[in-house]
Amino acid sequence: MSNSIQTANLDWQLIDGIEVPFSQQFGDVYFSRDNGLFETRHVFLNGNDLAERLSKLQDFEYFCVGETGFGTGLNILALWQLWQQARPDNHSHLHAVSVEKFPLKKADLIRALQAWPELQPLAQQLIAQYPLPIAGCHRLSFPEERFSLDLWLGDAQDAFPVMPKTQQIRAWFLDGFSPSCNPDLWEENVLDHIVRLSGHGTTFSSFSVAGVLKRGLKKHGISISRPRGYRHKREMLKAVWLPTEADESNPAPAEKKTLQPTAHRQRHIAIVGAGIAGLSCAWALAQRGHQVRLFDQSAPLAGGSGNPLALLNPKLCPIEQSAEHLMTLTWQHAMRHYAKFEAFRPIQVRQLALKKADELLSLAAAYPHDLLDAHAASCQQKSSQHPVSAYPSLSLNYAGAVSPHQLRDQILQHALIEFQQAEVSCIQPYGAAVQLTANDRLLGEYDHAVICAARHSMQLTEHYPLLKPIRGQVSWLNNSKAPLPADQAYSYGGYCMQLNAEQMILGASFYPNRDDSEVLLEDHVHNYELIHSVFPQYAEQLPPAETWHGRASVRAQTLDYFPILGKTAENAEIYSFAGLGSKGFLFAPLCSEILAAQILGEVCPVPISLLNKLSSERFKKKVKAKKPYFQAEAKTK
Repeated sequence: MSNSIQTANLDWQLIDGIEVPFSQQFGDVYFSRDNGLFETRHVFLNGNDLAERLSKLQDFEYFCVGETGFGTGLNILALWQLWQQARPDNHSHLHAVSVEKFPLKKADLIRALQAWPELQPLAQQLIAQYPLPIAGCHRLSFPEERFSLDLWLGDAQDAFPVMPKTQQIRAWFLDGFSPSCNPDLWEENVLDHIVRLSGHGTTFSSFSVAGVLKRGLKKHGISISRPRGYRHKREMLKAVWLPTEADESNPAPAEKKTLQPTAHRQRHIAIVGAGIAGLSCAWALAQRGHQVRLFDQSAPLAGGSGNPLALLNPKLCPIEQSAEHLMTLTWQHAMRHYAKFEAFRPIQVRQLALKKADELLSLAAAYPHDLLDAHAASCQQKSSQHPVSAYPSLSLNYAGAVSPHQLRDQILQHALIEFQQAEVSCIQPYGAAVQLTANDRLLGEYDHAVICAARHSMQLTEHYPLLKPIRGQVSWLNNSKAPLPADQAYSYGGYCMQLNAEQMILGASFYPNRDDSEVLLEDHVHNYELIHSVFPQYAEQLPPAETWHGRASVRAQTLDYFPILGKTAENAEIYSFAGLGSKGFLFAPLCSEILAAQILGEVCPVPISLLNKLSSERFKKKVKAKKPYFQAEAKTK
């Protein structure tokens, strides 16, 4: 997945009063001229027997459907509509995974879906979360519908090989333009990975009965039939992967094994640490219907996540790396995630190019139109109320700010999330469960435990990698005489933006290997010097640093700058999520989705390479045991 995304080039054909999109890239229509929605129901929904299968899902059961070409989203919307009609009244969940090389522009998607008035209520929800045309996996979540979608933008030959198999896909829509128009989609390499992501019991359907498709499935032992196609089409393909006697007597290779089904029941999960990592994990799990208890030795957001404002300000990578770049992927997911909370406000961030200006400004031409704007250095003298810098800059037009305490309050209002103040001192397996204690006082037994305790995580698990402390202090002050634009933030090594109508916030100092958290005048001065270095005229009118307010905290950072995410040991349901450094609000939402997939046995929304970079396994050969297994002494006060 190494190329930038090119959107679809369309022509439009008016057929029986319906506008049908026609692909210039592939020379074919996106859906049947006869009736695309009816054909979708016949070929893909009925071809996989989905009405019956979905209606029989057990409480908390997870069902995943895969698709080879997203196109206009018609198949996914038809699936979603069927889900509304057939889903049982329980906590079962439907998830879809789709790949698209040439995504439609948002305006074209809206136009195409106008052909189906009955799908409009669902189409509007899809359009609201439709991602930017940037390569990689984009997770769209609709928790009230118990439905979610992973849309992988990129070539199928690049996307399918990098998808981790954390849960099997149980039904496939083998769609896309016909093999004669789009042969790459139907090649053996793609089909092999589709089968890798499947398992015994997986079904397949397609409008195509081309030889390359039949041969590609048959070689894996998948049984094929050719029932009647839609209307004038004589045949379609319907297939199922059934275990054979040979499969039962000879274990399948690892890539073909059917994953063990996850227990279909509500889980009780303990989360230790109530910063943004713990809160985000609690939300992800509770939204799936599971009971969560959050523990913290003091209070939620008492540590590094508790500043008055959090800025979503990613450092974007070259577009060719976007599909596997942690910050680029988490930023896009965070924007969709926080937009559902009252604590969020969209803003623009002006990133000053203090060094390597050409490299930063070149991103504007590479990324989607209107996402970034490049600005030359300004020499114009303006009112001191407007920051003016001699540095060139890049405007990120899709950014945001989060009010952490308002976010915390909304998360803790969730009926399935409970907070308990306690200083957890021991986390250990207890049969198939996990037991938590605080100074020999039992706190409870849980199906799973997640450690989100920043640097304190090192005292709660064995073989834990080093997390170095980083002291940081933010400052806020009255600037009512010269307020910044409410929808604008500035990034320059430090950052500044309006905190409220009368105050601005700026920061932050950055002192590795310091764990003191007193508010210091010298850090206020440091923050002043940062803003003065880029906006001297504006900075000189600010009140003296001695009058400023502030907050200092200590963040935990891994040596390789990637968070620690995943199981701490194979034989225990104990997981860790720590080491987010100063990017907690960016990283936490998507990382929480990854962690939920690992705990609950769901499909994972990132490529294998990134999953490995986040895994706690990466450090195991580099560290030595510090304490008995899963045992920690109580912290002395």
